Amino acid sequence: MSEDSIRERDFSSELTFSASRSSGPGGQHVNKVSTKVELRFHVMESKLLTPEEKELILEKLAKRINQLGELVLVSQVERSQLKNKEKVIEKFYDLLTKALTLRKRRKPTKPSAASKEKRLEEKRLQGEKKERRKT
Repeated sequence: MSEDSIRERDFSSELTFSASRSSGPGGQHVNKVSTKVELRFHVMESKLLTPEEKELILEKLAKRINQLGELVLVSQVERSQLKNKEKVIEKFYDLLTKALTLRKRRKPTKPSAASKEKRLEEKRLQGEKKERRKT
């Protein structure tokens, strides 16, 4: 799965946004302006994801998915609602891309002749060092 294939799909119709007041520092501004943005995406009801992709997302992002099957993401870093909305959308696409990227299988390799020789030489030197301590 390439990164571009997820970013090319337009999930905007399947995303639900809600805004609320942020927590943390900010003084009077943070107490009266709703800048925190929460994104909700119902994985199983998505028409843009294949069943295999849905299973992968449910498996890999299980801790971020609530009982209703919604992927919930929050952004409250910026002082404006628009910037937080952009950030949370970016975070959404990054998470989906990461979840749908399959890891390469590790090919087991054998130690090279040089590494074997180096290991044996280090062992020999360590043994000599310990032998010298006895006298």
